[in-house]
Amino acid sequence: MDVTDLRIALFSGNYNITLDGANKALNRLAEYLLRRGASLRVYSPTSREPAFAPTGDLVSLPAVPIPGRSEYRIPLGLSGAVKRDLEDFAPNVLHIASPDFSSRAAVGWAKARGIAVLASVHTRFETYPRYYNLGFIEPVVERYLRNIYRRCDALVTPSQSMVDVLERQGMNDDVSIWSRGVDRTIFDPARRDPAWRRGLGIADDAVAIAFLGRLVMEKGLDMFAESIAELRNRGVAHQVLVIGDGPARGWFEKALPGAIFVGFQGGEALGRALASADVFFNPSVTETFGNVTLEAMASGLPVVAAGATGSTSLVADGRTGVIVPDGCASAYAAALARYCQDPALRAAHGRAGEAKSRDYSWDAINQAVVDTYLRISNPRQD
Repeated sequence: MDVTDLRIALFSGNYNITLDGANKALNRLAEYLLRRGASLRVYSPTSREPAFAPTGDLVSLPAVPIPGRSEYRIPLGLSGAVKRDLEDFAPNVLHIASPDFSSRAAVGWAKARGIAVLASVHTRFETYPRYYNLGFIEPVVERYLRNIYRRCDALVTPSQSMVDVLERQGMNDDVSIWSRGVDRTIFDPARRDPAWRRGLGIADDAVAIAFLGRLVMEKGLDMFAESIAELRNRGVAHQVLVIGDGPARGWFEKALPGAIFVGFQGGEALGRALASADVFFNPSVTETFGNVTLEAMASGLPVVAAGATGSTSLVADGRTGVIVPDGCASAYAAALARYCQDPALRAAHGRAGEAKSRDYSWDAINQAVVDTYLRISNPRQD
């Protein structure tokens, strides 16, 4: 059995409705699978105004908007039409990319037919409640996730630190790495544009601290704002550049007086914006990898990040950035202050991060998923 024999049914809670790291990774995987000759069908909620065109055939799942977060949908299971489509497609591998109701039903459908199941874990869903003052339900969410992931033949996740978390949580006994790549045609220090910076009011000698991502609370917006306030209280000169948009933008603007918000940026414009900053600050603890961190490294920026899954597998503490294990505002501010006040250190760590980012090739990374598909499905072909 080889890649051309694979028939993959991919279930995603949000394949192209919004543009985020997980969706970009899934669409890149789909392109690689189709280019290698595999058959692929994607099952996901759909939108009249998706963020981008999907890669491959997309079958719409029944779903409803998430209250207060209408840009996302909650898949509601498998309709009769979806089940018939699955039967007609006849997959030999089922891949779930989000632990929602449709994926849970799809796992049951596959297990009843002896079909291999792979789950890719893109984010730490069990940590989300803490950003909405619901931290007490984290154990319940973790049990729900374990119930789904234990039924899968294998899990893949983007970093060794996340492999360690999943094994410690008892999610599955077969967990391996599906890392992430970076588009070097977009993210490169050469994209830096001093004229663009000046147009925003950022002086050539100013240190711009960047945030990149969707503006939602689970990205650590509160800790970012608190740390910047602490940096300001210490009298350290800096400016803040926020790249991205989302439902919490209004809150973030109020919490970061004087910050420059440039909204959503894509393609070459995103590469320019990121390379035109000087330091990247990522206090989020929800990512399993942190695509934005790798993109910042490829752009030549030193990184200050939380001591959490994802970042700890990317950032070499003291060489390409600073990992802050305790996640407190004063510790973040101290790390940011060093970069603001030491241009030589900033440049050295930025160069080291850019060099490390060159290790991430998309084709090699996606082949690891293909290898896992073949490994878990081959015994079923005996």
